[in-house]
Amino acid sequence: MLSNVPLRSSLMRIQMEASSSTNERATIVLHSGDMDKVYSALIIGNGALAMGMEVTLYVTFWGLQRLKKGALERGPLSKMNLFGLGRWMVKRRMKRAKVASLHRMFDDFKELGGKIVACDMTMEIMGIKPEDLHQEWIDECGAVGTYIRDARDSKITLFI
Repeated sequence: MLSNVPLRSSLMRIQMEASSSTNERATIVLHSGDMDKVYSALIIGNGALAMGMEVTLYVTFWGLQRLKKGALERGPLSKMNLFGLGRWMVKRRMKRAKVASLHRMFDDFKELGGKIVACDMTMEIMGIKPEDLHQEWIDECGAVGTYIRDARDSKITLFI
């Protein structure tokens, strides 16, 4: 995604051009906390929202660790992390290419109407309290039944 202004205008253009159908849903499980995988989930989620789909992002385990205050930009790369050097190089290239930050992409996801569910079992296992998380992004805390309810009615389900 390019700088915020072109990103917003591109998403708005896609949103207006898409044939929106409120029964078209996508459910994405964000299990990984790796920086590139968090980006992937948000790029796909924002694209689906811009095309008129309803999108739920069910965040669990290491993905949920990234939603802790101050931890969003700290995730490693899934490959070639090289003790943080690979992550630094990728972030530097992304900055040069004016790729939106993860924070901006979460804000865009919410502005476009995306729903974020934090896994309450993961919160219990990992000792995460609701106040530890970015509450401005999270719509609800839920268990596997919350995920199944959304996934069974979705045309697209992804596990990232």
